[in-house]
Amino acid sequence: MIKRISLVVITLTLFSSCVSKKIYTELEDKYANLKKENRGLNDEVESLSSANTKLNNDLASLQSAYDKAVAERDKLQSDLAATKTNLDNLKASYDALEKNSSAEIAKNSKKNRELLAQLEAKEQALAAENERLEKLKKELENRSKRVAELESVIAAKDANMKALKDAISKALTDFEGKGLTVEQRDGKVYVSMENKLLFQSGSWAVGSQGKEAVKQLGNVLADNPDIAILIEGHTDNVPYKGNAQLSGNWDLSTKRATAIVNILRENNSINPENLTAAGRGEYAPIATNETAEGKAKNRRIEVILTPKLDEISKLLNDI
Repeated sequence: MIKRISLVVITLTLFSSCVSKKIYTELEDKYANLKKENRGLNDEVESLSSANTKLNNDLASLQSAYDKAVAERDKLQSDLAATKTNLDNLKASYDALEKNSSAEIAKNSKKNRELLAQLEAKEQALAAENERLEKLKKELENRSKRVAELESVIAAKDANMKALKDAISKALTDFEGKGLTVEQRDGKVYVSMENKLLFQSGSWAVGSQGKEAVKQLGNVLADNPDIAILIEGHTDNVPYKGNAQLSGNWDLSTKRATAIVNILRENNSINPENLTAAGRGEYAPIATNETAEGKAKNRRIEVILTPKLDEISKLLNDI
């Protein structure tokens, strides 16, 4: 699907002079689907976090059941010891009464048989409880192991994303203070480049300095094939009045995002299937549009790097 989106955007770039309303509408629909997929990915991360919380709750519940079973077993053992003591006392009484009448002996014999039956029943109950306790213990150990594996995978992905963020920061050191920032949040890495580093006003042609920054970023991404790469174009709220072939800020932001994708695709080590271009227009500002400084921050390209979650999904399905 990513290939189809890239093909549509590239075709729009090459033949923008003859864009029809139908094609533009299709592009808007495709962007809506892209936006829906992006929300789906965020929902999936939230779902994974909820699943991890549920697993921890299940683990606590199993631990509580295990503790309760241990208490029940201890009570059965205590009852068994008391019954054995009672049996010993009755046997002593039986020996003392053996010289008495046959009626008393028969009475004590009956009680003795009843106590023996009770003792056997308690021993059977204790054996069954020990078996159930062992099964519960194994289930608790298996669940704990799977939770630990899931937490380990999540921690490893967070560590990998931190390492990726550090590698990008190191590769783009020369561009610090020139409208470029790199940060990690919500399990993703965000690379933000202001338009002053990339484009002239109203243009989607990337300048030489911007190309160098994007290529340096591409060299790092080429070493991380398991990362999904979303390139978003953003504008301020000033209506676009440049090229008549463009419909407005949304169209301009899409072309700028596609221009960054095309530079990244020059690196043959980057899988095109990992690339997605999206235009957000003026609708996702990070600063006020009431000042020139705020507008400059809003005119930007954001490269959002997300780890693939296939391994985590498999662990959740196995639990």
